[in-house]
Amino acid sequence: MAAEGDRIISFNYTDVADEIPLGATHVIISIRVIPANAFDGHPSIIEVICGPDVERVGDYAFAFCPFLRRVIMPGVEIVEHAAFIGCEALTDVECGKLEIIGDCAFEGCESLMSINLPSVKIVVGDSFLHCFGLTDVTFSNKLESLGYASFADCTALKRITIPLKDGIIAADDLFSGCGEKLERVDLIEGVVLHETIAALLLEEWRNDMYEEIDSINQILLTASAGFYHYDMDHHDDGGKARAIRTWIRSVLRKIIHYKAEHQRIVDEAATYLQLALPRDIVMKNVLPSLELPSYTFEGEESEGGMDGEMTSADGILYEGDWKNGKLHGEGKMTYANGNVYDGYWRDDKKHGEGKYTSDGYWKDDKRHGEGILITYADGIVYDGYWRNDKPNRKSFAKRLLRSAVNSAIGAALGLAEDPVILLCIQIERSLD
Repeated sequence: MAAEGDRIISFNYTDVADEIPLGATHVIISIRVIPANAFDGHPSIIEVICGPDVERVGDYAFAFCPFLRRVIMPGVEIVEHAAFIGCEALTDVECGKLEIIGDCAFEGCESLMSINLPSVKIVVGDSFLHCFGLTDVTFSNKLESLGYASFADCTALKRITIPLKDGIIAADDLFSGCGEKLERVDLIEGVVLHETIAALLLEEWRNDMYEEIDSINQILLTASAGFYHYDMDHHDDGGKARAIRTWIRSVLRKIIHYKAEHQRIVDEAATYLQLALPRDIVMKNVLPSLELPSYTFEGEESEGGMDGEMTSADGILYEGDWKNGKLHGEGKMTYANGNVYDGYWRDDKKHGEGKYTSDGYWKDDKRHGEGILITYADGIVYDGYWRNDKPNRKSFAKRLLRSAVNSAIGAALGLAEDPVILLCIQIERSLD
């Protein structure tokens, strides 16, 4: 047959009415949509090259082409139902813009060993069923959903690379019948995730995250593989899909929590630092070294806000905007002693323009002594000692830091080990 020899017979497919020669081995396609069953069962095709304008491959378009080995479709966005089903010789698929893979699209492509799907968003179901040679599958962060039995009976599958997103594992039978070889899940965000973890302040946080990330490869070794059967009464989902889904949720929950805690500590330390050191030094020399990578993980930022009023047990009244359960936006805080802050908030902290009122001591028409409060343009509030109408930052910082440590020890709360306090102690010592 033509596909088995060295002779190449090229054919340009430019119209749905074109009659396809039975001896054609290499097909070049330039129509926008390849119609259903267009090359179904063709006995000689070895290679298919789609032009950049080809957007869709129809149902059964290349089904059961026994010698089809290579498919290049740089502009195709949708591969429909069973488009390449039964192409047992297919080894190479290039698809830079493919977004949707229909059900059974590559079912039974037994020679396909690896596939890179950089733009795929949705895999409908049964899409790679019975791809017995498939060992490695790589998605990108564009992936949204992997449907039922998409990789069922891929008995050689060892590794899959997916994004850190909750909800992409849409079915419990996703890996049913994959056997014991599926033992590794890599994350698209691997590099930035590890950079984020490495930048976390506390070693115990870093260790916990590394252990959580590595845990899936141990869990998969013991998770049931199950087995696939068309008759659902005899079908066993196995436990691998559920294990991966649970693991993704746990990793997301922990990294979001630790990032928030890291930022809280940095914000508190920044407040103290700006009381003890010139602001430009803090902003340019200190804080940048404490920043985490700017990547935002799924679920880290949610939309939606509210406004309302809250009165705490100790008599503090807040009236203003909220977001995700925190003071966020414009609001007014009235403290139990009568002091009022009226301005902008972010994540439960004063941030931006605002006004703070209080009483204090004056000398010769200048602020002098303890108690005067002032809000800088960046939202930092200074409460402490003044001299000749200027903040005596060093004196206040030392008093504040010593008070914080003494209070922590006195209350036996263990706050002397708080990273903020430890950082402030270092600053205090540098001031001596």
